[in-house]
Amino acid sequence: MANEPETLPPAARRIQDLLGEIGHDGKVRLFDASTRTAADAAAAIGCEVAQIAKSLVFRAMQSDAPVLVIASGINRVDETKIAAALGEKLGKADANFVRERSGFAIGGVAPIGHREPPIVFIDRDLLAFEEIWAAAGTPQAVFPLHPADLENMTGGRVIDIK
Repeated sequence: MANEPETLPPAARRIQDLLGEIGHDGKVRLFDASTRTAADAAAAIGCEVAQIAKSLVFRAMQSDAPVLVIASGINRVDETKIAAALGEKLGKADANFVRERSGFAIGGVAPIGHREPPIVFIDRDLLAFEEIWAAAGTPQAVFPLHPADLENMTGGRVIDIK
């Protein structure tokens, strides 16, 4: 069930508004249970963990740029592959870096609407699904989309991330 925009928390409402602005008909869904982890989100939605598009923020070590890796919920990111695709070393991003650069708290990072546009890499495994689910700005909010929409929305590069 989709929530009315006025009942959404501010960050989730921002994502819903952005989806409307870009012409996407996906509706943000708010759950009582946490959708912070891929397993939690899949349980709340009723889908496979692999259909969760988890947004992970890293830090490019030389340029200090935010790097967003959108991975299938079952995959672990091979940071050496991301660094090779990026062309520079990759580091962990702490909670402050994530919030300052993206505008979201860890556990609710959306693939769109970042305060500072990140460099984006998309897990090739997400392309196997007709529908995937992404965080919508809070640890209780998600929205559905097609993998091709994710590519169009983010301008991300599809690579093998594992």
